[in-house]
Amino acid sequence: MRILIIGGTRFIGPPLVHLLHDQGHTIWLFHRHPAQVALPEGVQHLFGERARLPDHADDFRNILPDVVIDMIPLGEQDAHIVVTAFRGLAGRLISLSSQDVYRAYGRVQGTEPGHPDPLPLTEDSPLRQRLYPYRAETPRASDDPRRALDDYEKILVERVILGAPDLPGTVLRLPMIYGPGDYQHRLYEYLRRMDDDRPAILVSEQLARWRWTRDYVGNTAAAIALAATNSRAAGRIYNIGERTALTTADWIRAIGQVAGWDGLVVAAPDYQLPLEMQSHAGLDQELYVDTTRIRSELGFIAHYTREEGLRHTVAWERANTPPARDPRQFDYAAEDAILARLL
Repeated sequence: MRILIIGGTRFIGPPLVHLLHDQGHTIWLFHRHPAQVALPEGVQHLFGERARLPDHADDFRNILPDVVIDMIPLGEQDAHIVVTAFRGLAGRLISLSSQDVYRAYGRVQGTEPGHPDPLPLTEDSPLRQRLYPYRAETPRASDDPRRALDDYEKILVERVILGAPDLPGTVLRLPMIYGPGDYQHRLYEYLRRMDDDRPAILVSEQLARWRWTRDYVGNTAAAIALAATNSRAAGRIYNIGERTALTTADWIRAIGQVAGWDGLVVAAPDYQLPLEMQSHAGLDQELYVDTTRIRSELGFIAHYTREEGLRHTVAWERANTPPARDPRQFDYAAEDAILARLL
């Protein structure tokens, strides 16, 4: 197949490109700058701004991609641009969304009133009523690196992608993803404590028992590749993620098991914790999803076990320590004082 990927050079992109290349597909990447990561020989590159995708119509006409995978649609305008650019030129469009579209996410944020939604969340679970989940009350300045978050809204992306009658679309709702290349370093706050030989890791009681769907980046890439290469995915929405969701306490223990740490996970009420360790969300609502649909309809099978994924992630985190963070995040003297009262 001829597959064109918009983005594809960060985090999820490289393992997806390698997987599709290994499967024998011809791949083009459309992105802004030369890639800083190793990609297979034979992958072809087109450089440009996604806001100007229609300007590259001649290039796309020469490619006539069977499938376009849009890795980075943030809002409604992004979706309109990609549909306009590939209408009549591409066979199908795969668009990456997020599980933050669910009303349950708004309940965690405190922006959607009501009792917790039933779990696990399916592709048919209610969506948020309030749009733009990360929009600031005061619009961010044009030079603010987080300015794009003011217009971020995957619900609107999905409406456009699934509403294009002449370009069959597929929406993939992604969870919290971990693995090599994770620029958010989601394991770091726990792994650093483990590598610093902390005897225990403190966590708020609510957070300790809270469940959230996660996925290893290699498995996420495999799910995207499957949807891209299986025509049965046209017109469908799929939740992506591990079959089971761990509580935060069990997630920390799973990291510790592969990191060689045998300390304790100690849960404490918020009033006993420093402000930065307290739970500041509506954690009565959990965020774990049902991933049966992609498994039953497309036959998805994870390529990596959770333990394998964590081993790869821990090794990468140890080799790629992030820049210095707020020292209050690792105030071990304060943590020791709390642990002394609890243990």
